[in-house]
Amino acid sequence: MSTLLINNVLLNGKRQNVLIDGTRFKTISDNSITVNADEVIDGSNFAMVPPFYNGHCHAAMVLLRGFADDMPLQAWLNDSIWPMEAKMTAEDIYAGSRLAILEMIKSGTVFFEDMYWEEHMTAKAVEEMGIRAAIGVSLMDRQSDALKDELFEKIRSYKASDRVSYTVAPHAIYTVGTDLLKRCKASAEENNIYLNIHLAETMVEDVDCRKAHNGMSPVEYLDSLGLLSPKTILAHVVHVDQHDQDILARSGAVCVHNPASNMKLSSGVFKMKELQKNGCCVTIGTDGASSNNNLDMLEEMKLAALLAKCYADPEAGSATDVFNMATAGGAKAFGIDAGVIEEGRLADALLVDLNNEKLVPNYNLISNLVYSADSSCIDTVICNGKVVMKNRVVPGEKEIIEQARETCKSLIARK
Repeated sequence: MSTLLINNVLLNGKRQNVLIDGTRFKTISDNSITVNADEVIDGSNFAMVPPFYNGHCHAAMVLLRGFADDMPLQAWLNDSIWPMEAKMTAEDIYAGSRLAILEMIKSGTVFFEDMYWEEHMTAKAVEEMGIRAAIGVSLMDRQSDALKDELFEKIRSYKASDRVSYTVAPHAIYTVGTDLLKRCKASAEENNIYLNIHLAETMVEDVDCRKAHNGMSPVEYLDSLGLLSPKTILAHVVHVDQHDQDILARSGAVCVHNPASNMKLSSGVFKMKELQKNGCCVTIGTDGASSNNNLDMLEEMKLAALLAKCYADPEAGSATDVFNMATAGGAKAFGIDAGVIEEGRLADALLVDLNNEKLVPNYNLISNLVYSADSSCIDTVICNGKVVMKNRVVPGEKEIIEQARETCKSLIARK
């Protein structure tokens, strides 16, 4: 296994030396570390912080960035997004996933939870580019019975690696009926994997659910089917009352806040402070780049913090709280032994440039990262003990961008 030594880096407010051995932090010390490391980085100009774990994403949707903006959710999906997605090939998904991963690495993200088609192509891109992902196998009622059977067989046959795992991913309660939801639950339990789904995103969804299911809210409905557990990842969760929040807290299900997407699609305001006060597990995600329109967790943290303060509570959504949701909280929600820089933990980290103008002065680094930083502040990204970006350069980035550009031209030209 290779070793990586970062000398004299600012970590937790003081200068320290950090040795990574293989995939984990081996030694963190105030004193010099004497070792013939395979790679040495001078950390004098940098601070080391945990990276970001994106709790909800549609990676290859980056190909549709700016394609359909300023529309209601249902019209956006039915009239624009789904017809374009129907044209996409497996190679398109691969090109889009690589572009998305490039963008995520550049903005400090080392993990994302995905929901899209041709999931094996996204997995291929993740493995090649060196980060982590939990990749959803997407299911919807409109798929043929034969395709559903094929997808469930894929779920059974997929093998997790040290960086890539798979999830069962029913799209939403308005696209997946009761029978298929039950089948998804059984598959997740049989294979001991996570289940991820959009839930309670819009008021229309809430009203329709209550009409169809004896007055039950979306949360109550999923709970009645036994789908809520600590291995259930719920994206959006905007329209929830006190009873819903009690159910979510009891179940341990993970609620993923997507502030940019919720605002852009006018879905409503996520009750972050209420959910946390009631004991719910809350993390942060970007959603797809067609409804955001980027995959930048730095921006997402700022929006989450500011949105929480909109109700005359300046202490809600503190920088520390939001940063923890995007780092340690995100890693913990997905069972990743990372998100905290400690000896023995998986070696995921960022080196941020203390000479970047957005980090000067440095009274409080976490506040700077949440409220003022952008991706230009991130110099180096380390995932699983390997450097995946150094001096803001990701290997192969020019080719990745050109491939994505050509893919988009081809996609638009197709009938």
